[in-house]
Amino acid sequence: MVDAALKDGTADRRCVFEVFARRLPDGRRYGVAAGLGRFLTALTDFRFGDDEIAFLRDRGVIDAGTASYLADYRFTGDIRAYREGEVFFPNSPVLQIEGTFAEAVVLETLALSIFNADSAIASAAARMVSAADGRPLAEMGSRRTGEWNAVAAARAAYIAGFGATSNLEAGRTWGIPTMGTAAHAFTLLHDSEEDAFRSQIDALGTGTTLLVDTYDIEAAVDTAVRLTDGKLGAVRIDSGDLPSVVASVRAQLDRLGATDTKITVTNDLDEYTIAALRAAPVDSYGVGTSVVSGSGHPAAGMVFKLVAHRDASHRDPADGGANDDGWVPVAKKSAEKATVGGRKQAGRRLRNGIATAEVVLTTGQVGPDERPLLVPVVTNGEVDPAFLGVQGVEAARAHHKMAKAELPADASRIGRGDPAIPTLVI
Repeated sequence: MVDAALKDGTADRRCVFEVFARRLPDGRRYGVAAGLGRFLTALTDFRFGDDEIAFLRDRGVIDAGTASYLADYRFTGDIRAYREGEVFFPNSPVLQIEGTFAEAVVLETLALSIFNADSAIASAAARMVSAADGRPLAEMGSRRTGEWNAVAAARAAYIAGFGATSNLEAGRTWGIPTMGTAAHAFTLLHDSEEDAFRSQIDALGTGTTLLVDTYDIEAAVDTAVRLTDGKLGAVRIDSGDLPSVVASVRAQLDRLGATDTKITVTNDLDEYTIAALRAAPVDSYGVGTSVVSGSGHPAAGMVFKLVAHRDASHRDPADGGANDDGWVPVAKKSAEKATVGGRKQAGRRLRNGIATAEVVLTTGQVGPDERPLLVPVVTNGEVDPAFLGVQGVEAARAHHKMAKAELPADASRIGRGDPAIPTLVI
């Protein structure tokens, strides 16, 4: 497209692209926008080097003129976005990119690959946080996804309310609290379970978490309490009928005087199994496969669409043109894939602090009873550093907590339902 647009003269036409989801995954009541900080970081490094350009030329994808254009590529436009951690609904303009056609259109895969994955994970994680009802969750899914996807997944889950990750690179890169427990392999390595427990306690102290279901849970709990004089930090349970096993272990710990010892559970948890454990004496959860895979919905369904461009005859007033903005709204008419043309404004309509509607406007500004949702994140190609790095992650986590608190009470219901609030496209 860039190659052809450079040839026909449309490459420099000013355009607006928007990223949005036509619908939420079946049964989901809201989505969580995540990935903005990663996208902006990637944008600052988005370049075409000699090797990339040679690859494109050798395969006939571009000609010499396009190669020259790409060699000098820098995004110089403007981007507005929903703050990271914000909740979104069908047709929410989560990301809005304005620039020339050529410089904006090449960002499609960069934007969608990040936003679709991170938002899917954050959306699933937010449901698990609701199901946990205030009990802490740790992300432990690195073994169930790609190596760098695991780092991004830990980040998205943390933004949505998880308290820690087992991924140390995510801790190093994004400042996420890290945690971990011994695996069954450590117990199996030793001549006895008691030897394994002694070794772990010697290394980490009595505040550690011991894995008690390698052999016999009741015997393991007895040993763990005896070795720590009842001062053990926690036990982890990774198998069995969790509600009954947890209840039995809690009763045993209390009977042995280890009333302060916590119980953490793992074992292929998702939002439904977490909700089913609400009545059980569980203190914390470790979630792996389900959170890093979006709990059945690995992509957020977001698309990248051109919604407006400058009129071909438009000239700025400084160049002798008319004093109008010259923007032309454009939209698809495809069956079941129609879009709404025009650059959008978006606001969350609130009543007594509770959201009642997502308002998406094609003209005008959001009203006084609506919280504006789109904020500038890139101006003239310059990224706002407030959205980057550890600082950006912590800001996103705090914003998510605020945005989620605005939703109606039934938005946190884990069962199937329609979006928590309607989207009004005006």
